[in-house]
Amino acid sequence: MDELKYEIYIAGSLEEVWDALVAPHQVAKIYYGSVIHSTFKEGDPLEYIGPGKDGDQTLHVYGTLLEFSPNRAFRYTHKVGPSYLENPGEDSPESRISWLLETVGGSTKLTLIHDEWKPGDPSYNGSKSAWPMIISNIKTLVETGHTLEFG
Repeated sequence: MDELKYEIYIAGSLEEVWDALVAPHQVAKIYYGSVIHSTFKEGDPLEYIGPGKDGDQTLHVYGTLLEFSPNRAFRYTHKVGPSYLENPGEDSPESRISWLLETVGGSTKLTLIHDEWKPGDPSYNGSKSAWPMIISNIKTLVETGHTLEFG
């Protein structure tokens, strides 16, 4: 499976873009009410929990924090929660997500790389279609204070 890679330039500071990626009040806007549960210590668990198929505390994504370098890099392993699997008792295949930030002139370049896919990972197509909307939401939130309405 091919890596998914997206680059976008945002009219905002590194700190503003970083907050959109990790601050609970911003993350909830981007991920439709879900927030990150984590100590943000490398090697510790990370979970995105929020409204979904299993109620207000649906586990959407979970993994292990690989890197947490404020205003620069945020990497973690990625597995989808049980409600996204055909057989919820089985373990989800693992991939990796890397958020990378750098200053370019008066803007911030945000790069998302979703890679290390296992063959047949059922979350690949959903991720491929969702990432452009999520990245657009990050850009819009930082630049305007609002997110997009996707319906």
